[in-house]
Amino acid sequence: MGQQNIYIYDVTEQDFDTKVLAASNERPVMVDFWAEWCPPCRALTPVLEAVTQCYKGRIVLAKLEVDDNMRLAGRYKVRGFPTVILFKDRAETARFSSFRPTPAVHAFLEKHLAQD
Repeated sequence: MGQQNIYIYDVTEQDFDTKVLAASNERPVMVDFWAEWCPPCRALTPVLEAVTQCYKGRIVLAKLEVDDNMRLAGRYKVRGFPTVILFKDRAETARFSSFRPTPAVHAFLEKHLAQD
């Protein structure tokens, strides 16, 4: 997949509470629920990574591979992949499903970050 950096990282069921929920108290965390077998997921990953880079730390991207973490997908009622959920202050604030082009992801974030 894409290059990892301090604003983009993988999460699992074991570290979700720390790397997503607790971290969302500091800044919004965008969680990408994706699967290796899902072509739209593979298409969305570079878009999410590029958008995350543009925000230079205002948000972070946590990537969650659903086949290895199905209970989390169930907890958040994720029905299709990819699904992106934005967390702020330990709570889901917004989501979208399926591939979105870069301008749509920017618009999604701007709408929800403006509510701060």
